[in-house]
Amino acid sequence: MEQDGKTTSAAWPRAPESALHNRLSTTDHVVPARTGTTLPVPLATRVPARRWWLRALLALVLLAGGGAAYYGWQRLHPPLPAGIASGNGRLEADEIDIDTKYAGRIAEMLADEGDLVKAGQVVARMDTRDLEASLRKAQAQMQQAQRAIEEANANVTQLSSMALLAQQEFDRASQLVQKGFQTKEVLDQRQQQLNGANALLTAGQARVTQAERARDAASHDVELYTVEIDDNTLVAPRDGRIQYRIANIGEVLPAGGKVFAMLDTSYVYMDIYLPTEAAGKVKFGADARIVLDAYPTHPISAKVSFISTQAQFTPKSVETQSERDKLMFRIRVRVDQELLKTRAEAVRSGLPGVAYVLTDATAKWPGNLQGPTTQ
Repeated sequence: MEQDGKTTSAAWPRAPESALHNRLSTTDHVVPARTGTTLPVPLATRVPARRWWLRALLALVLLAGGGAAYYGWQRLHPPLPAGIASGNGRLEADEIDIDTKYAGRIAEMLADEGDLVKAGQVVARMDTRDLEASLRKAQAQMQQAQRAIEEANANVTQLSSMALLAQQEFDRASQLVQKGFQTKEVLDQRQQQLNGANALLTAGQARVTQAERARDAASHDVELYTVEIDDNTLVAPRDGRIQYRIANIGEVLPAGGKVFAMLDTSYVYMDIYLPTEAAGKVKFGADARIVLDAYPTHPISAKVSFISTQAQFTPKSVETQSERDKLMFRIRVRVDQELLKTRAEAVRSGLPGVAYVLTDATAKWPGNLQGPTTQ
């Protein structure tokens, strides 16, 4: 609109100068008005610029921390001398399943996860009431057979006396017949009596043998039920630690049902993988060390107990040198058994670490791999 010869904008009223100044100082750019007048349109508040010295200080702190960490790592892991190879792995122990031999119900649990157990220690018992009843029956049958044997032996003694008497009467009759004082008929009667007495004695002796066989059968039943009851008492086969409890009291398990899984603390090892050049120089029984990440300053004495005869994770046929360099062989490093006898409670399966193996018998262990546990 026009007023006093001046043109003003009716659509965009003029803002106060101070307000316009503040808006201009906090905006990124302005846009033209429809009448040619420009007004600021805010888009976003500017982020204050970071000070350069803060960035420099942060970089110095990071560099210093990284350098200290690298120095500490180098102290714990100095470069290996010639004749020593290493590989990463996890500490493992042989796992043994404690299973049921017969189907049955768990009656008692005498161990739990984490418990250290000794070889022969009872860890669980199955319900054996039916077997115990059968055992008592077999024991009663054995006692009955023993009495039958005693009775048969007494009968044999009686029959032996009768046979002896018959023999004596026959002998007297035979002498009298020869002298003419006895008839032949009487001699025949004495012969028949002797034959009958001997037959009865033989039968009596057979009854003794039969009673003895019955006693033996009952004795075998007693032994069988005793063994079955003992087999339903679950014991630890080796010294070790209970790792898992798989079943609980009252559960009915089939034959071979798992109750516990335990770790054999007498067989602790670490499997590592070495390339062809290093694996080819490792020998059975070679000296080794295991350093766990949890105990980096405590090397553990070990020996090489297994060397794989086949490469792992490689093609079946390798023809080039570069491919042969990729061959990896599994090496098992077993912890010294004498050491484990005194440190069984410290065995932890699954701990990561590094195993070091001597590929040259004349090589010497560096200082960081010699400690009190290696003596």
